[in-house]
Amino acid sequence: MVIAAWTIVILLFVIGMAGAVYPVLPGALAIYAAFFVYGFMVDFSPFGFWFWFIQTTIVVVLLIADYLVSALGVKKFGGTRASVIGSTIGLLLGPFVIPVAGLLLGPFIGAVIGEMVVGTEWKQAFKAGVGAVVGFFSGLVVKVILQLLMIILFFIWVLL
Repeated sequence: MVIAAWTIVILLFVIGMAGAVYPVLPGALAIYAAFFVYGFMVDFSPFGFWFWFIQTTIVVVLLIADYLVSALGVKKFGGTRASVIGSTIGLLLGPFVIPVAGLLLGPFIGAVIGEMVVGTEWKQAFKAGVGAVVGFFSGLVVKVILQLLMIILFFIWVLL
C-alpha cells in the first residue's frame, strides 16, 4: 500500500510540475491532491495545522498569481482586457493547434488577435503579444518556484 501511495504521490507531483507549463493540467491542485493521497493511504499524522495553512496559502497565491502575473505582463506592454482574454485563449489552444511552438505562439497570437478585434493598431497589438509572452514566462517562473516549495515542504514534513 505504501509503494502504491508513493507512486501516486510522485505521479501527481510530476503532473503538477507539468501543469506549471501546460495550463490544461491541474498544476498546484495535483500537488495538493498528492498530500491527501499520502494522508489517506499512508498517514495524516505528519500534517498539522501549519502544514495545511502554508500549503493552502501557497495554492491560493498560485491560483491568483497565475492570472495576475500574465495579465500584468500584457498590461505593462500596453495591452487591454481584449489581449488578456486573447492570450488566455491562445495559451489554452496553442499547444493543440501548433504542437511544437504553440505554447509560446499561442499567447502571442491570441493577444495580437484580441487587440486587433477591438481595433488596436498592429504595432500596439504586437507589443501586447510580446507582453503576453513575457507574462507567460514570468508566471511560469513563479509557478515553478512555488510548486517546488510545496513539494519540498511535503518532504520536510514527511521525512523529518
